[in-house]
Amino acid sequence: MKPKSTEIFIPGPAGRLEAKYYKNPKFGSPVAIVLQPHPQYGGSMNNKIVQKTYNIFLENGFSVIRINFRGVGKSDGVFDNGQGELSDAAAALDWIERENLDYSQCWVSGFSFGALICMQLIMRRPEVNNFIAISPQPNVYDFSFLAPCPTSGQVLYSDGDELVTKESIDELDKRIKNQKGIEVIFTKIKNANHFFKSKENELGQEIEKYIKEKTALI
Repeated sequence: MKPKSTEIFIPGPAGRLEAKYYKNPKFGSPVAIVLQPHPQYGGSMNNKIVQKTYNIFLENGFSVIRINFRGVGKSDGVFDNGQGELSDAAAALDWIERENLDYSQCWVSGFSFGALICMQLIMRRPEVNNFIAISPQPNVYDFSFLAPCPTSGQVLYSDGDELVTKESIDELDKRIKNQKGIEVIFTKIKNANHFFKSKENELGQEIEKYIKEKTALI
């Protein structure tokens, strides 16, 4: 039987945030948060890729939470151009850490706009061990804040992404590759678009492979 997530509300900087949460009963389980795509383009925590990532964490022994940013679904507040959404993500991380004081690893992940917020969050939170950024848009958002990228992780992108230039992904790869002591794996999903339409399974397999590899050491 599939473990059941709970619908919850957590305190956020602009009021309450709607969330789905699963607590792994095992002592020392790792924790993860999963961040949604852009709220102004229909993004929410119910996005297919967000749900898939969340379920992979859940099935691999994590306590995991996904949230609706401010102004999305039943979350209070209004869209805040990324600044407020970063605060919302930080509030979700605070919350899951408090609920799981015995956690062994801390992961942050996000899709599209959520990948940007994910990368900004790891710059501020030294306790994060690993990240998964799906379909980041370095041609739309400035990723120069990754100076240096503080933790190892995985970046997943598609070779047919209609919203992201190949050059901008190569540039991001180069920027991060030059840093010592961390390893960020860039994983290409072939023949996919920005939303991995009809390639969700391949995407899921790559995410799961990476998570299994990194949590085998716990």
